[in-house]
Amino acid sequence: MYEPIRTKSVRAHGPHRTREEELEIRLAGHLTALLTVTDELRALRPSAALDEAARRLAAEADRLSGHPPLRAAPTTGAGAPTALHQRAHTLAGQALVVATQRGDAAGAALAAERLHAHATALGITDGT
Repeated sequence: MYEPIRTKSVRAHGPHRTREEELEIRLAGHLTALLTVTDELRALRPSAALDEAARRLAAEADRLSGHPPLRAAPTTGAGAPTALHQRAHTLAGQALVVATQRGDAAGAALAAERLHAHATALGITDGT
């Protein structure tokens, strides 16, 4: 026979995040992932531009999450620069979408800048 549920659903308990908080967490995660790929690229081909990008990504992730992002030491043989630029391009695009949804001008500007930088490295042009 059917017996009614006597306890509340697990989902009914605990704090709930707002949409804004969820977007903030997602944006911080995308920027941290982009920072990881940037660190891998820096290990393969050091440059002042990538150093500055990594610094800005870390600062933005820190602003969003309230703590410095966890950073792993770059791996040896992390992959071809082209594959890393493709991954970074994808992550920057995802960060741009979330930052735009969130209305975060600083995050959107940084994501758009990184999107453009990785597109340029991949030889992707905007057709203009």
